[in-house]
Amino acid sequence: MKKILGITSLASAGAAAVLAISLNAAPASAETVTLYKNPQCGCCENYADYLRENGYTVEVKPTHELTQISEEAGISEKIQGCHTAFLGDYVVSGHVPVEVVNKMLTEKPEITGITLPGMPMGSPGMGGAKQKPFEILAVKAGTEPTVYAVE
Repeated sequence: MKKILGITSLASAGAAAVLAISLNAAPASAETVTLYKNPQCGCCENYADYLRENGYTVEVKPTHELTQISEEAGISEKIQGCHTAFLGDYVVSGHVPVEVVNKMLTEKPEITGITLPGMPMGSPGMGGAKQKPFEILAVKAGTEPTVYAVE
């Protein structure tokens, strides 16, 4: 009887570990990210590494057409981030924290994507200390951007 309880306890512990890992991992439906960036931008490479560290597979594509790619994806120039990434059915512009990316992929809102405009200090992939909460905007064709999350 003790062996059965030991095996059951071991199986329960294993299941709990798998559950804990899966809660922190990227959603399976969007593990691959295609990230477009300026060829000389190092912080974009840092963001790609940040996504990799959080379970995503990232393909980086250097381009001089970043503004055009972002605008065609629905991110206007005035709210664009430093780079533009495509994952699943969504676009992510800028140094958006992975928790917000995962939230979007889990909730599946009816939006084009999310953006953290500019290059805020302290955001994932950027150096320095965070100056203020990050305001991540939701973008949807034909509507004004709205606040999706504050981190």
